[in-house]
Amino acid sequence: MSTQDPTDGPPTADRSENDGSRADEAAKPTSTDQSAGEGATPPPAAAPAGGGLVKDDSSASVARRIFSGNGLVAVLSVVAAVILGGILIAATDEATVAASGYFFARPTDTISAGFTAAMNAYAALFSGAIVNPEAEGVTGMLYPISETLTVATPLILAGLGVTLAFRAGLFNIGAQGQILLGATFAAWVGFTWHLPVGLHIVVAVIAAIVGGAIWGGIPGFLKSRTGAHEVIVTIMLNYVAIYLVQYLLTQPSFQRPGSSNPISPLVDDSAMFPQLLGPDLRLHAGFLVAVAAVVVVWWLLGRSTIGFEFRAVGANPHAARTAGINVTRATVLVMVIAGALAGLAGVAQVSGTERALTSDIAASFGFDAITVALLGRSTPWGTFFAGLLFGAFRAGGVAMQTQTGTPIDIVLVVQSLIVLFLAAPPLVRALFRLPDPGRPRRSRRQQRRRAATVSTGGAA
Repeated sequence: MSTQDPTDGPPTADRSENDGSRADEAAKPTSTDQSAGEGATPPPAAAPAGGGLVKDDSSASVARRIFSGNGLVAVLSVVAAVILGGILIAATDEATVAASGYFFARPTDTISAGFTAAMNAYAALFSGAIVNPEAEGVTGMLYPISETLTVATPLILAGLGVTLAFRAGLFNIGAQGQILLGATFAAWVGFTWHLPVGLHIVVAVIAAIVGGAIWGGIPGFLKSRTGAHEVIVTIMLNYVAIYLVQYLLTQPSFQRPGSSNPISPLVDDSAMFPQLLGPDLRLHAGFLVAVAAVVVVWWLLGRSTIGFEFRAVGANPHAARTAGINVTRATVLVMVIAGALAGLAGVAQVSGTERALTSDIAASFGFDAITVALLGRSTPWGTFFAGLLFGAFRAGGVAMQTQTGTPIDIVLVVQSLIVLFLAAPPLVRALFRLPDPGRPRRSRRQQRRRAATVSTGGAA
C-alpha cells in the first residue's frame, strides 16, 4: 500500500500510459480470431498515435511531466517575479522617466533606459550576493557569498520547521516565536554556563532545540487534545514570545550589567560557532548545522517509519487513524520537531552572528520561513535552495541600493510577488503556456477513440 504525498502532482502521465496499454490490449486479435486457421487474415491493428512512434510518445510523456511539475512552476514563479520587479525598477528610474516624456517620438530610448536600469540593479544584486569580481583580494571577492550563506542559515532552519509541519497537514505559523525561545535558551546557556570549548556550543545548541521544541509542542498538544486550530495558537504564541523576551531583558538575570538597554550579556567565546572562512567573514559553522538538518529531515520524511506516519496523517488523518496510526502522537511529535528546527535558527543568530539576545533577534526570519517553505514546495532540499535564494536577496539588496540607488524595498516586492505566483499555479502556467497536468493531451484522447473503434469493429 502506498500513499501519495499531498505535495506531489497528479500522476497524469502514468494514468495516460496505463490507458494506452489497455488500448493496445483492446487492439490485439482475440483467441477466437487466432483459432480461425493459419490462412485467416488477422484484423488490422490500430496505428498508435503519433504515427506509431511509441518511443517518441514516451519521451513526450517525460517532457510533459517535467514541464508541468510543481518544481518548474516554482522556478517560473521566481522568473515572473524578477521580470515584474525589473519593470518596477525601470518605472522608478529617473532616466527612464525622463525618456518617457517623448516616448511616442523615440520609444526605443525609454525601453533602452528601462532595460539598462533593471540590468544594472540586478547586476549589483548579483555582485552583492554571489561574487564581486571588482573587489580587492580573495576576502573581498568571497564576502558576498559568505553573507548570502550566513543570512540563509536561519531561513533554511526555520523553513524546515514550516516544511515538516506542512507535510503533516499542519500550518506552523509560529516559527517566529520558536526562534525567539530557541535564542533565549541558547543565550542563557551561553553567558551563564562557563563550559570548555567544544562542549559549550553543543550544550547551547541542545538548549535551543529544547526551547524551540517546547514552544512548538504547545500548539501541537492543544491541537491534538482540544482541537484548537494551530494557526491561531501559533500566531498568538508569537506575540507571547515577543513580550516574554522583552520582559526577560528587563530582569537582572538577563540584562547586561551597566546597560539600560534591553540586551543580554555577551555569550562566551566557547559558545560561539567557529568561523568557516576566517575572522574577516561572518560565515560560521551554523551553516553546516543547517545542511545536516536538511539531510535529517529528508531522511525522516522519505526513509523512516515516523516520516511515513507524518505524511499519511497529512494526506488523510481519518484514513491514517483507520490504518492504526496514532494521529494524536504524530500531531504533537511533528510540532515538537518543527519547533526544534526553528529553535536551531535561534542559536544560529545568537551563537553565529549577534552574540547577544535582543527582542528583535529573530528579525522577520520566522515569517520569511513560510515563504521559503512554499517556494521549496514543502520538500527539504527545495527549502534549502529557496533559503539560499532569499538569503541572496537579503544580502544583495544592500549592494543594489548602495550602487544603483534602487530602493531595497524592491527586494520585498519581488519576494511578495513570488508568493503571489506560488499561490496561483494556473496563472503561471497561462503566462508561460505550460500544459495543464490535470488535462489529458489530444493525442491520448485520439488514441483511446481509435482503440475503442477497433474494439467495437472486431466485436461486430
